[in-house]
Amino acid sequence: MYNRDRWIFSNSIETEYKFAGKYGAKGEKRAKRKKATPEQMAKQNQINKENRIRRLIKANFYPSDLWVTLKYQKGTRKPYEQVMKDMALFLQRLRYRYKKLEDVLKYIYRIEIGKRGGIHVHILLNRTKCSKGTDTLIAECWTFGFVHFTPLRETGGYKDLAEYIAKPVPEEQQDHEDAEKTKLYHTSRNLIRPKPERKAFFRWTMRRILEDGPKPTPGFYIVKESVVSGINKYTGMSYLRYTEQRIKEVKRK
Repeated sequence: MYNRDRWIFSNSIETEYKFAGKYGAKGEKRAKRKKATPEQMAKQNQINKENRIRRLIKANFYPSDLWVTLKYQKGTRKPYEQVMKDMALFLQRLRYRYKKLEDVLKYIYRIEIGKRGGIHVHILLNRTKCSKGTDTLIAECWTFGFVHFTPLRETGGYKDLAEYIAKPVPEEQQDHEDAEKTKLYHTSRNLIRPKPERKAFFRWTMRRILEDGPKPTPGFYIVKESVVSGINKYTGMSYLRYTEQRIKEVKRK
């Protein structure tokens, strides 16, 4: 028996097939399990973190939404706790402005240490219904310095953005007094937390999928480079995963 987990988003579908239970399909011998090293466990935890963030982005944001960098005036040095207070004030102001437009603010942000030790903030925000004015609202609410905007579609994709938000603190910055705190990312409470739809398959159905290859959902195409199959060296069980992309992009209403 196999389980298929599907995460369905507005513009993509992520699918994972894996064996259910402790044993593989009839005729398949389970590979020998290996005990993961601390380094391998850390790598897997990092992958899991990236997956969570990528799916969180897909469930709540659209390609037209904004990836924003909030900077302080040149030469400004603030402790992490003060930056968090500044962010609380910024978000309070912005939430009020969104509410006046009968819209709801959604965000994911992470505080980052710059190469010279200065702190800045990267934040992903949904555009307001009055989309042309969102950048102006943000600039007016961030009164501590400068603002840089990039549409989500120009950031390299959801995968790249999730990896950036989840990335470990660079080795050369790990001695910074706030390095440990900047590993965290912060989200608004109103974000949709996506959960997969699960369906069980018999071995002969799965065998056909493996032999013929996965078929795209109507209106989607399978991203070729996303198709990955093999045996998990830690569990000894086979897996298949891939991503489908919507042919005609759905835009924010």
